[in-house]
Amino acid sequence: MLLALTGAFALSQAFRTIAAILATPLQAEFGLSAQQLGLFAGAFHFAFGALQFFMGMGIDVYGVRRTVLFAFPLVVAGALLSAASTHFPVLVLGQVLIGVGCAPAFLVCTVFIARHFPPERFASISGLVMGLASVGLLATGTPLAWLVHESSWRAGFIALALCSVLAWVAIARVVYEPPLPALGPAPSVMDALRSYGALFRLPHTLGIIALASVTYAAFISLRGLWLGPMLIERHGFTLVQSGNIALILSLIGMFGPPLFGRFDPGPGTRRRWIIGFTLATAALFAAMAPKHGSGFDVGASIAVSALSSYIIFQYADVKGAYPAAMTGRAMALFTMAMFLGVAVMQWLTGAVASAAVAHGINAFTAVFATIAGLLLLGAAAFAWLPAPPAAPARPR
Repeated sequence: MLLALTGAFALSQAFRTIAAILATPLQAEFGLSAQQLGLFAGAFHFAFGALQFFMGMGIDVYGVRRTVLFAFPLVVAGALLSAASTHFPVLVLGQVLIGVGCAPAFLVCTVFIARHFPPERFASISGLVMGLASVGLLATGTPLAWLVHESSWRAGFIALALCSVLAWVAIARVVYEPPLPALGPAPSVMDALRSYGALFRLPHTLGIIALASVTYAAFISLRGLWLGPMLIERHGFTLVQSGNIALILSLIGMFGPPLFGRFDPGPGTRRRWIIGFTLATAALFAAMAPKHGSGFDVGASIAVSALSSYIIFQYADVKGAYPAAMTGRAMALFTMAMFLGVAVMQWLTGAVASAAVAHGINAFTAVFATIAGLLLLGAAAFAWLPAPPAAPARPR
């Protein structure tokens, strides 16, 4: 069942990173500015993040299976609409529909793991699922670049639409709702909605949200938006060559989360490790801001991809910060912050790039410096705002 749910998550990974390969052909066909390109990439993540509250309520009230089966057909509709679009606003609308349809794809996996696997295995199994779902990232590397080069960007959307149909059928045939642990009666929709207020009243929620809004956003803004344009415009790579580099980053993404999940340091020191990795990632983006040779930028991008797997520690941190009965809503709030953060960062870096070019500043210098600054702000908020109540150290 978890493998079937992971299939939908893999498609979500593919759709959220498609802009890195489609950026150049879309700019050529629609005459897009950097700001419009950021809007295109961010539309998926805005819709995805904005729906997390409702998807969390759906999971807690109606269950994992019904929630994902109800939403995922919108992915197919959005992909086909994108493939048929001849105007930029229609293309953005297609991205919004895809984002809404994918909204429960990651959340159902984390909630399923939290409900049906031992707590001490949460980080390792979540890491394994993230690694398997990185197949979606592989699809938007060399395979998508080759398909777009041989056919068109529209063929990419059609291929992903067909894969989405197969993922929906697999979930419908395989997934059912196992009996839940005794967490009390299922809440009503209004009870679930009111309970979000309880999350915000906890003092440690703000720091968690502040960091969640920048860590994954930094990686996806690189892998899902700026990697292709940087390699093509800054270093003269071809579309397929940039797809090969994206493929390398995706392969790292397959093995990084399971590895980090196996070495989860536990609640005693986990938050310090999270801060340290965030600062290291910020340093890499700051180093990429000045123009270097292609080898440096490729190596730094690979390092960012490798370090980004520490985000699995954030999932474990969130799970331990809230009561078991609120797992769905707590994960929904965390996921909402992550993906609204992606939407804002992609839109903001697009605006920064356009403004930089207008003032004679290299666009990628401005983009990477902005990402580094946002990571530093997120790490500071996470470190200085209240932390969850201390938990006993995990037995070793």
